[in-house]
Amino acid sequence: MQTIGFIGLGIMGKPMAANLLGAGYPLIVYDIVPEAVAETVAKGAKAAKSPADVARQVDVVVTMLPNSPQVKTVVCGEDGVLSGAKPGLILVDMSSIAPLAAQEIAREAGKKGVVMLDCPVSGGQPKAVDGTLSIMAGGPEEVFEQVKPMLLCMGASAVLVGDVGSGNMTKLANQIIVAGNIAAMSEAMVLASKAGIDAEKVFEAIRGGLAGSTVLDAKMPLILQRNFNPGFRIDLHVKDLGNVVETAQEVEAPIPLTQEVLEMMKHLQAEGKGGQDHGGLVQYYEEKAGVKVQK
Repeated sequence: MQTIGFIGLGIMGKPMAANLLGAGYPLIVYDIVPEAVAETVAKGAKAAKSPADVARQVDVVVTMLPNSPQVKTVVCGEDGVLSGAKPGLILVDMSSIAPLAAQEIAREAGKKGVVMLDCPVSGGQPKAVDGTLSIMAGGPEEVFEQVKPMLLCMGASAVLVGDVGSGNMTKLANQIIVAGNIAAMSEAMVLASKAGIDAEKVFEAIRGGLAGSTVLDAKMPLILQRNFNPGFRIDLHVKDLGNVVETAQEVEAPIPLTQEVLEMMKHLQAEGKGGQDHGGLVQYYEEKAGVKVQK
C-alpha cells in the first residue's frame, strides 16, 4: 500500500484520515491543532513536524483545508509540501477552493515534478465519518486511477470530470444546488408552519414525491429537532458561494439565485450563527415570518 500523508484534521479531515487508517494505509499526519493530531495518532497514524516533513516520507499527500489561501500556504509556502517533495509525489487536494487557485497550485507543483489532482468532496461530516462522500476529481486520468482505491476508502463514489480545476468547478455546481435546495425547503416549511400546518406531516407527505431529495431527507429531521450542530457550517457554505460568485464573474455566467441565498447566509453570519449547520438557513425565514419550524 502507498504511504499517505494527510494534512488538515478538521471536522472533515479527521474522519477521512480515520477511514484511511481503517483500510490499512500507513498514514503520516500534520495539523496546526495538536489535539487533532494526537487523536489520529492514537488510531495508528504517525505525526510529522510540518507539511514538508509529511512530503518527505510519503508517496501521496492529501490536503483537506478551509480555502484557497490555506492550501497555497501549506503547499507552496515556507516549509510547505513542495519544499519537501520528491519528483513523482502525487498531491491530492480534497479542499473546496476556487478552480483557478487549484490550477495555479498545480502549475507550481509541476515545477517540482509533483502531479496534482483537485478532489473536493460532498456529503458533510456524516458521510465523512461513514466513508460515503461523493468525490469529484480533476487531473490526469492515469494519476486518478492510481489513487482511486484510496479515494474509495473515503467516498462511495469518485468521478474524474476533467483537467485540474474541474473537480472544484463541479463542487461549486454542487454547492449551488445544495444551497438552493436548503433555501427552497426552508421557504416551503415556513410557509406551511405560518399557515398552521404541521411541518413534520408536510415533510412526510412530500418526501416520496418529486420534491423529495437527499437534502430534504438529511436536513429536515434536524430542523424539526432544532438541531443546528454543524455537519457543514454556514461559514463554509458562504466561502463556497463566494467562490461561485468569483468564478461566475470570470466565466460570465448568471447566478441570481445563488447571490440571493448567499446574502441570506451572510445575514445569519452577522447574527453570530455562522458556526451552525447550513440547515440553519431556515432561521432567516423564521425571523421574517415569526414562526418556528419544529415538531
